Amino acid sequence: MFIKSIAAVAALAISGAAFAGGHGGEVKYDGPKFDLSGVQPEFRVGFLGDEAAADIIARNECMVPYLEQVYNVPVKFFTFKDYAGTMESFLGGNLDYTWFGASGYAGMYLENSEAGEPVLTRMQPSGDMGYYSVMVARKDSGIEKLEDMKGKKLGFADPNSTSGFLVPSIELAEKFGNLDDYFASAEFMGGHENGVLAVLNKDVDASVTWVSGVGEWNEGYTSGNLRKMVDKGVLNMDDIVQVWSSKLIPNGPIVLRKALPQDAKDAMVGFKQWLIKND
Repeated sequence: MFIKSIAAVAALAISGAAFAGGHGGEVKYDGPKFDLSGVQPEFRVGFLGDEAAADIIARNECMVPYLEQVYNVPVKFFTFKDYAGTMESFLGGNLDYTWFGASGYAGMYLENSEAGEPVLTRMQPSGDMGYYSVMVARKDSGIEKLEDMKGKKLGFADPNSTSGFLVPSIELAEKFGNLDDYFASAEFMGGHENGVLAVLNKDVDASVTWVSGVGEWNEGYTSGNLRKMVDKGVLNMDDIVQVWSSKLIPNGPIVLRKALPQDAKDAMVGFKQWLIKND
C-alpha cells in the first residue's frame, strides 16, 4: 500500500481553557468589536495539528486578550492530533475560527459548503499570495536532488495537508509516474514537524513540509515549518538540504463558522486589519 499511516486516526481535542478569561485588560484594543455574549458563551479557535499542542498554544496565546475584547466572551483554543480532527470539529459546528490550508478547506467545503466562510488569507512580506512545499534531507545523507531519492524512504506530513501531501504527491507523480515504483516507501509522519524530525533521526531519508520561500535559508525562510522549528531551537538549518520545491501554492483561508452573525465576521476582519497597523 502506497501510504502507511503512522499517526493516530482519531483526533484528540485539547481545550486551551487555561488561556481563556481574565486577559481582557492586558492589552489596549480600540478596533472593531461585536458583543458575542448574547449569541454564545465563548469563541472557539481551532488549530491544525502540524506540531506539538503546547507549542501551538504558546505561540498563539497572545491572540487571547485581543479576541476577548473583540467579542466580549472567553476564548478557548483547541488542538488536534491531525488535520482531519480539525476539519471534523469545524464541520460539527464545534469551532468558530480556523486557518485552513487550501486542501483542507476544499475538503471541508465539499463535505458541507455551509459550514464555514473564508474571510481572509495571508500575503507574504514580498507580496506573494502563496507558499511552497519543499522536500528536505539530512545534509550528510548524500541526497542532493530528487533523482537521489530513488529507492529511498519518503515522509509526508498529513493526508489532508496541501503542502505536506496533496501538492507533492501530484507533482512528484507527474515527474516519476507511480510513486510506489520510485520510492522504497512513503509514510505519513503525523505532521510537518514530525516529518522533519524523522529526517533528522534517520527514520526516513527525506520528508516534505512547507515554507514561505522568502528570506534566508539559514533562518528557515521568513515563515513556515522550518522557521518555526529554528525559532524553537529544534532545528539547525546546516543539518539539512532542500532537495525539491513545488510550484507556488495559494495561501489557505482563515475560515469563520458561517452561522456566526455577519457583524461578528466583520469584526474579525476589522481586528486583523487593526492588528497589522497597531501591533
